[in-house]
Amino acid sequence: METSQTPVYAGFWVRFCAMLVDGLIWLPLALVIVWGELEYRLFDVYALIPLVIVNVGYNVALVAQFGGTPGKLLLRLRVRRTAGSAIGFGRALLRHAPELLLWTASAAALSIPLLTMSDEHYQELLPHFLTQRRAQLEALAPAWYRPTQMLYIVWVYAEFIVLLTNRKRRALHDFLAGTVVVRGITADEA
Repeated sequence: METSQTPVYAGFWVRFCAMLVDGLIWLPLALVIVWGELEYRLFDVYALIPLVIVNVGYNVALVAQFGGTPGKLLLRLRVRRTAGSAIGFGRALLRHAPELLLWTASAAALSIPLLTMSDEHYQELLPHFLTQRRAQLEALAPAWYRPTQMLYIVWVYAEFIVLLTNRKRRALHDFLAGTVVVRGITADEA
């Protein structure tokens, strides 16, 4: 017997908790990245494309295949089309595209100075890894880095504002892809 149920839209806090769970899952990779940056000047250059691929796998393929990232799934959230059906790969990619493109452009811009910097110069930055390294890379980055970073910051804040100010708790990327995040598991997923 099928019943039509009104979806329960996932609010800010449960989505935030899902994001924290995803952050914990990404933590080992983040530690490997920090280690690589400490050991090798060109680590970020070589890691850029593999990180984009892993990012697409995690944030696009898993959402398309299972309806959410592991963080969302653990908290019983699902990304669905506004009509309730699965979103598929195309919508999952569209949903994640702005963040992916802005992150990739920023990471590429910060990788460019690493190509021109000597190993000796890079080694001089390592004692002040958290402060001077990033500042130095930003200072040497191409002119399009700062506007890209500003656009990324505006995008993130706009995501939160939009999410908090509409009834279905849709973020900008949800409006872009025609999706919603709902609580619970539907009968066809159980």
